[in-house]
Amino acid sequence: MKVILALDQGTTSSRAIVFDQRGEIVSIAQKEFRQIFPQPGWVEHDPGEIWSSQISVAHEVLAKTRLSAQDVVAIGIANQRETTVLWERATGRPVANAIVWQDRRTATMCDELRDRGYAEVIQKKTGLVLDAYFSATKLAWLLDQMPDCRKRAQRGELAFGTVDTWLAWNLSGGALHITDASNAARTMLFNIARGEWDEELLALFNIPRAVLPTVKPSSQIYGSTSADTFATPIHIAGIAGDQQAALFGQMCHAPGMAKNTYGTGCFMLMNTGAAPVVSRQKLLTTVAWSLDERTSYALEGSVFVAGAIVQWLRDGLGIIREAKDIEVLAASVADNGGVILVPALTGLGAPTWDPHARGAILGLTRGSSAGHIARAALEGIAHQVADLLDAMQLDAGVRLKELRVDGGASQNDLLMQFQADILGVRVVRPRITENTALGAAYLAGLAVGYWSDIAQVEKQWHAARVFEPQASAASVARHRDQWREALGRVATPSKR
Repeated sequence: MKVILALDQGTTSSRAIVFDQRGEIVSIAQKEFRQIFPQPGWVEHDPGEIWSSQISVAHEVLAKTRLSAQDVVAIGIANQRETTVLWERATGRPVANAIVWQDRRTATMCDELRDRGYAEVIQKKTGLVLDAYFSATKLAWLLDQMPDCRKRAQRGELAFGTVDTWLAWNLSGGALHITDASNAARTMLFNIARGEWDEELLALFNIPRAVLPTVKPSSQIYGSTSADTFATPIHIAGIAGDQQAALFGQMCHAPGMAKNTYGTGCFMLMNTGAAPVVSRQKLLTTVAWSLDERTSYALEGSVFVAGAIVQWLRDGLGIIREAKDIEVLAASVADNGGVILVPALTGLGAPTWDPHARGAILGLTRGSSAGHIARAALEGIAHQVADLLDAMQLDAGVRLKELRVDGGASQNDLLMQFQADILGVRVVRPRITENTALGAAYLAGLAVGYWSDIAQVEKQWHAARVFEPQASAASVARHRDQWREALGRVATPSKR
């Protein structure tokens, strides 16, 4: 059996999934790694752990299926985006921990750039809102803080990359220093209309060009794995940021189609076709993928904390033992009992963009229970998604008919039904919900001819369950009003 190996490198774990030619999952392996919090608002990963966890699950999943590297026709990579890694070219050794996309240490730097009037030019060139979420300020911070880093970068001794670049470098034994357009578009250094690194932005952030990877299409044979990685070389042939990969895997290939991924954060993307749509609602305009010499674009809204709020209820409050327990606990009460949870643990993303906001639980009474808090947490996720859809429909000028969903929390029926209710559109959960990995697999497989064309893979998508809106208009309006009032309470003064 010939298969595709998809590497799904996420914020809290590394996963490897083997897919067959029908797009079916053969096997999965997963390993969590440390989350490092040096200071409030700072989030880091050890790049060595990212790599070791990812390569270990790659070998594990092949061993579980009794497959060898000879049976793998290509590797596709999907990755947590914006997370910033800087390493030595000669040794491959990171110069510091990776700064994770959730990290807020450069929020003040962004405020200063905004005060100097750079927000508009950055959005025009990159499609992004000026925010610490993206890689540019993280890389600038590393170059400023680490001794001699900037000089070494200028001499070409250091390499920068998002996680896809870090994995490709290690898989190839240092032969590949590449990224794809979907990941480059998340750095705040890439001109999405021209499809290249932008010299004006590099000068603004004082980033030496020598440190940057080469930008490639999302589906192409880039090179092969080294002898130290697998006994037999395997083509590395597909790369996409995790959310763009999920959009591709959900078969949202036509303009106007949208998906939402419920992971550590929540990410809604709508395909806008061959032309970027400029957002007036503080959404992001981004590259969806580059395929067959054509670039597709998307509108995106990002929620910083989604599944992470469930992890906090488990690890911080201890009111559940496992993440999956939240559905049972939330269903133990008929409603939220007036409790509203705003999960702004690392600020608020689109369309609010308030990096200084912090989370809150409001409406507590003597009658409030753990069940009410659990239900309010799930509803807080859904409300943030509804805010995104409201903004997206205004920007795109279309009314969404359905939302395709994936990610771990999409398995939560209570959350999905509430999501359909407050969105007022059907929520469709596909039979295969591992669409991030599936998208990466399809991109790699198309590059090597494992699948002939997009029409072939589109036939392999099937819905597993459809959640139709059931709530009354009055109930939805009441929930939304409560949410907006709570949102106003946590906003920093400048956002109120």
